[in-house]
Amino acid sequence: MSDTTNPLNNGAVPSAPKPGATSVAMSDIWSKLRLPTYEHKHPPVQNANEVYKSSLSPLDRLAVAITDKVGSMGFFFTILTWTILWTGYNILATEVPSLGWKSFDPFPAFVAYLLISNVIQILLMPLIMVGQNVQGKHSEIRAELDFEVNQKAEKEVMVVLKNLEHNTDLIIQLMKHLECRVSEEELRAITAEKEIAEKLEAVDPLANAPKE
Repeated sequence: MSDTTNPLNNGAVPSAPKPGATSVAMSDIWSKLRLPTYEHKHPPVQNANEVYKSSLSPLDRLAVAITDKVGSMGFFFTILTWTILWTGYNILATEVPSLGWKSFDPFPAFVAYLLISNVIQILLMPLIMVGQNVQGKHSEIRAELDFEVNQKAEKEVMVVLKNLEHNTDLIIQLMKHLECRVSEEELRAITAEKEIAEKLEAVDPLANAPKE
């Protein structure tokens, strides 16, 4: 039998590349072509109503409840009914003695009525102002949460646009590698899309704003 060993390589037979090494190298190439996976690191979206309710103290809740009741039609009709009964009874008791009614707040002074109504107004005015201030916090919390949501949406839209631009570059490189031909109609369509994008940027005042 003849010796098949090559004297130039000192008897060493060249080893073929391992299949596993090729697959690992290809997977590294494909992983490099991908952009990093976007992670939602921002806090979850919060409900403005729940945040507002959790921030209220017992006194704030009392002020809001009084403000809601005073600003209702039921409170208005209550005051109207009380005024009509109070003044009507005392007017009839004062002006019509034949009824035999005794006036407890003689007409036309209505001293007790004016005193009670002024006390109610003095007590309700600061309570209503406190309730309005507390209710104004609801709008502030809602505006802040809306601003946070807009920031999150803008960030995610920028990530999507970046991925689209990356995919476009990969497609162009692939077309160049495969020597793909682009027809005249496709070139005209791409040119028209570019012109529309330039017109939209010219109309948008924020597109040409100087960056800080």
